[in-house]
Amino acid sequence: MLDYLQLMRCREWIKNLVVFVGPILGLKLFDWTSIWQAWTCFFAFCLVSSSSYAINDVMDREADARHPLKRKRPVARGAISPAAALAFGVLLVVAGMTLSLRLLRMEVADLLGAYFILILGYSSGFKKRIILDVIIIAVGFVLRAWAGAEAVGVATSPWLIACTFTLCLFMGFGKRRCELAAFENVEQATEHRATLARYTPELLNNLTSVSAGIAIVTFLLYTLDPSKPPPFPKQHLLYTLPLVVYGVFRFAMLAQGGKYNGPTEIVLKDRPFAGTIVLWGLIAACIVLGSKIRALAGLG
Repeated sequence: MLDYLQLMRCREWIKNLVVFVGPILGLKLFDWTSIWQAWTCFFAFCLVSSSSYAINDVMDREADARHPLKRKRPVARGAISPAAALAFGVLLVVAGMTLSLRLLRMEVADLLGAYFILILGYSSGFKKRIILDVIIIAVGFVLRAWAGAEAVGVATSPWLIACTFTLCLFMGFGKRRCELAAFENVEQATEHRATLARYTPELLNNLTSVSAGIAIVTFLLYTLDPSKPPPFPKQHLLYTLPLVVYGVFRFAMLAQGGKYNGPTEIVLKDRPFAGTIVLWGLIAACIVLGSKIRALAGLG
């Protein structure tokens, strides 16, 4: 059982929390129905993403067996046979799709299916294509956020989609920079990930800088976009810009340092960065909840 839990990589489920962006910004987490729908969407994506990890481990088992860290994965070390891991992966994706089809809207199931196909394509060969590998990962996060909004019936802002994509693009290139900085030479980096043979520190620094700037700009455009006013004064999010800039720049600094393996580890282990996220979340919650409280009190 522990081997199968390891195969599912439950620690990576933190990435699926992005499905709550739409429900939170749409003020849809104040009734039990929307809360249930949002959590159902979250667990559906957890099952499907775990399925993709299981299938990926089967496809990469030989390369993983030669890797100093990845050889500890259940399939690579022989704790789970490739056939069993593949069957388990199919079971997980069927469970996730069934969950979305039975309990959520058809649009959510469509986005979940698109996400699975996208990640399957990534595992099958696109992960070896420089730059395209990070773009696919960023699109995967966009599909998560979009599905979360659809699950509770929230209209998705185009600028919010653009902001999500560019922010994830920035973090994706940052992850590649983390990986490259963690190895002493190109040979070791290539053994870890094939695309690192073509990524150079200079290229990744440029890609990280460009995507960071675009992410900040799209965040500003989202806060100031008047075309689809949400049920809260989102223009007040403009005042959180210093925190956004600090968080983006600190992530870039940590990515170049090579101390952490990627975004998940940075979020979990770097206290200043995690504190910035928490503080931004508290301020955003005050902005969102303040408008809800005023509306309930009849203050406009």
